[in-house]
Amino acid sequence: MTTLDVRDLGTVLGVWAHPDDEAFLSAGLMARVTDGGGHVACVTATRGERGTSDPGAWPLERLGRRRAVELRASLAAVGVSDHRFLGYVDGTVADVDPQEGIERIGAILDQVQPDTVVTFGPDGMTGHDDHVAVSGWTTQAVAAAGRPIQLLYATTTAEFTHRWAAVNRDLEAFAPGLPLATPADRVALELHLDADELDRKLVALAAQSSQMVPLIARLGEEVLRRWWGTESFTEASTSNLGGRHRGVSDTRIGGFSSPVQEVLRT
Repeated sequence: MTTLDVRDLGTVLGVWAHPDDEAFLSAGLMARVTDGGGHVACVTATRGERGTSDPGAWPLERLGRRRAVELRASLAAVGVSDHRFLGYVDGTVADVDPQEGIERIGAILDQVQPDTVVTFGPDGMTGHDDHVAVSGWTTQAVAAAGRPIQLLYATTTAEFTHRWAAVNRDLEAFAPGLPLATPADRVALELHLDADELDRKLVALAAQSSQMVPLIARLGEEVLRRWWGTESFTEASTSNLGGRHRGVSDTRIGGFSSPVQEVLRT
């Protein structure tokens, strides 16, 4: 049951692992906050350098540069200009000393002074190790902030899990045991995006073309709109904490682990 209102979130900070995580999970939220005159800042741990099945054509530095440009355009579509990269390499975030990650997020909390922080739940949404690590850093940094900050975890609901089971299975988008089927009474904020908001979310996603061109070709724009047309969040204190899922491939489609990227390129 939704208990929060976007208008009451204040300044919002999103903390994510790879470019496009923020668009899939919170583009509608960011747009509603900025449209209402609020401030949104975004942190991305990596530049998503390994988001390709053709590393020969797209070595890490080249793809990282491209994805950084794509991310700026994507965030602009939802009214966000305050963005920071942490500079870690895609696929290595879980190897970083957790205290270092906590302190770096803590420093950004001091700079931005958010009222609300949005990130992955401890399950990492898809189970990706980078996502799980970022969730842990952010949770600990908020706990140590020394002032009240509302922490929201992006989640998926039982309705999402049931309705999109075939797509999730075909794309192998989630690690075993995921996505979460969070009960409705544990959802603190749920945004059902209207047609205009979905158009805007699609623009934000499509701006990240190095990732989205094959996915849109596979699913079509209309299915993509409906697949992520609802954004759901739990409060950290009541979230299903899930677990750490290992064995997730570094080959990703739009932030999601998947072995089908080679198929989508053809």
